Amino acid sequence: MANSPSGDSLISRVVRILETFDTDRTSRSVSDIARRTGIPSSTTHRLVAELSEHGLLERDERGNVHVGMHLWELAMRGSQALRLRQIAIPFMESVQAKVRQHTQLAVLEDDEALFIERLSSRDSGANITRIAGRLPLHASSSGLVLLAYADAALQDRVLAGELQQRSGETVTDPARLRSMIGEIRRIGHVIAPGYIAPESVGVAVPVKGPGGGTIAALSVVLPRDHGDFGTVVMYLKSASTGITRAMRDSRNFFH
Repeated sequence: MANSPSGDSLISRVVRILETFDTDRTSRSVSDIARRTGIPSSTTHRLVAELSEHGLLERDERGNVHVGMHLWELAMRGSQALRLRQIAIPFMESVQAKVRQHTQLAVLEDDEALFIERLSSRDSGANITRIAGRLPLHASSSGLVLLAYADAALQDRVLAGELQQRSGETVTDPARLRSMIGEIRRIGHVIAPGYIAPESVGVAVPVKGPGGGTIAALSVVLPRDHGDFGTVVMYLKSASTGITRAMRDSRNFFH
């Protein structure tokens, strides 16, 4: 694959261009993309034009660029996350019908919690997570569950890294976090009050794959004064068991 004068491969440059788009900024000008990636403007214009020709990027009426429908189509075809989401949604809907707040599904991706589905009601409380959005593992209920069931090397890496304070109640002490993830493994859930937003509580449980390993976290975000968190844990664990059973019964899940 042809390299640039800086030594970057073509694929590396394309990935850097695509990674400039996120849930907060879904469209950018070509000059903004060039500035953020550090790729020369002329090269950025050429790559954006080629990606647009293939439908991986698209331009709007103002000339700004956003992720193309064809890229979304390709991502959906072979995504195991999509198959997990399809199996999980009926069970998430069951939880959502009972709690009438936010019900979420997250997976571990690059040492972060990546949210692949979220169901909300009109009167749901505060929640900053979005589909395709990410949160640090230590600072959310879903992330803590994923961290607790991750391998020891990942846990050590996360706890030795920068533990950002997302709110006044976010736990950033490595020793306390290590104790917490041990407790999560023991009881099979976590209740995280105010870790992201002071007015909210995250409640999460692991979702096991057919082979027994944890492949996702199922969570709800509730108002601080909700009160009956034990019943919510029961709803989540029942849904998680249902998802695991449905995956086991789905011949196409791993194909």
